[in-house]
Amino acid sequence: MNASSASDVPNAWNPRWRLLACVAPAAAFFAAFWLLPVVRLLALPAGKGWATYFAVLTDARYLASMVNTVVLSVTVTLATLVLGAAVGIYLSRRAFVGKRVLLSLLTLPLSFPGVIIGFFVILLGGRQGVVADIGDTLFGERITFAYGLLGLFLAYLYFSLPRAIATYAAAAESMNMQLEEAARSLGASRLRVARDVWLPELAPTTLACGAILFATSMGAFGTAFTLASKFEVIPITIYNEFTNYANFALAASLSIALGVVTWLVLFMARRFGANPVAR
Repeated sequence: MNASSASDVPNAWNPRWRLLACVAPAAAFFAAFWLLPVVRLLALPAGKGWATYFAVLTDARYLASMVNTVVLSVTVTLATLVLGAAVGIYLSRRAFVGKRVLLSLLTLPLSFPGVIIGFFVILLGGRQGVVADIGDTLFGERITFAYGLLGLFLAYLYFSLPRAIATYAAAAESMNMQLEEAARSLGASRLRVARDVWLPELAPTTLACGAILFATSMGAFGTAFTLASKFEVIPITIYNEFTNYANFALAASLSIALGVVTWLVLFMARRFGANPVAR
């Protein structure tokens, strides 16, 4: 084959064609399984009028469900950050026999789906749970807490805490020990060291971890589906709307509201948790 005929053959190994061959499947997957469903989700409420987009603000029931979800998620996030920081920092600073086993046990709930965690809480505080049996024996009354706010809080805390512990343990290991030693040499108390050294160094970790914990709690469904019979949260409200009432437009509107709240928290965490030098 001479040079002229060889130049006529399309160069299949051209970098542009290789890039197109790699990007095309990813783009098709992105469009089919993310872009099109999201566009459909955003367009659905318009079919029943633009007021449907604001149903979470104009309907007392949906507003209460959203407020319940936000308050529960914020409370769980704050409690998880405090407990996770205490346990994570302690584990990173102490060496003892069985440390790896203990850390594995503390992170074990990450392998459980939400339904299983809800079942654990029912076994503890349900109508046939341990607490109910103890209450019946001691007071003649079966005490239950699994199906209300306390049950949801404990379940959310149970699946959120391992994430915080692992995150803080890794962050504490990379802390600058020289700053802490300098503060102690100047006579700083433990509280002062925690306030002036630990908090600034762990602030980005706290923001990032808190945002993830909040987003996870806002969207948790399996646990809420198991336990939320007396305390309604927005994922269950959405499920009821499209499953029990086939109200897809309203379910889409509530889904958009849930996504907006969660996205705003994640955006703010990225915005304020970024490295000040990079900004």
